[in-house]
Amino acid sequence: MNTCRMDHVSYAAGPEGLDATVERISAALGVERIKGGVHPRFGTQNVLFPMANRQYLEVVEALDHPASLSAPFGQLVRARSEQGGGWMSWAVSTTDIGRFERHLGRAAVPGARRFPDGRELSWRQIGVKGTLADPQLPFIMRWADGQEDMHPSQAAEPQAAIEKVSIAGSRDRLIEWLGGEQEDEADGVADVDVEYLAPSGTPGIVSVTFTTPAGTVTL
Repeated sequence: MNTCRMDHVSYAAGPEGLDATVERISAALGVERIKGGVHPRFGTQNVLFPMANRQYLEVVEALDHPASLSAPFGQLVRARSEQGGGWMSWAVSTTDIGRFERHLGRAAVPGARRFPDGRELSWRQIGVKGTLADPQLPFIMRWADGQEDMHPSQAAEPQAAIEKVSIAGSRDRLIEWLGGEQEDEADGVADVDVEYLAPSGTPGIVSVTFTTPAGTVTL
């Protein structure tokens, strides 16, 4: 049984900053952004675009905060922004984070953010160091039970959908990263097509194609 689905794709803000990057993407997609939040443990903040199938696009930037220098996710964001920004990573949501902890030989890291009304959204994630080393690889998340609907991306009706993610990399490498148990996970989860391209430079996301009110848009 497939225990994974694509959760979200991440785009790092460029030198123009988070707001300008978000405005550019919003104009290209023809959809509105919604407020994201600050991740104190990672030293980052984001803005969100809700997508169909309980997915989302996040645009993220590193804060002037010690955590962005020490936490792997903060390092990932800072490094991509310093390269000029652009597609940074993708994340897979799983119902069985223990499977990946056993496969990778380490424990998942907790993440959380607190809302103004005192509620806390929490999750665990693993594999960001793998993404740092090999950007074609997703990191893996496990939302706390009953909390996925608390995510801000679920607060607005999606106006678009992620149709395809084109990745410079190796399907076999992804299968190995996911534990080598379910090959179908390498070819798409939650109705998203994952396309593999021969890398001509650094592996990683080359483009993401969206279905939008204005038609098909590739960024």
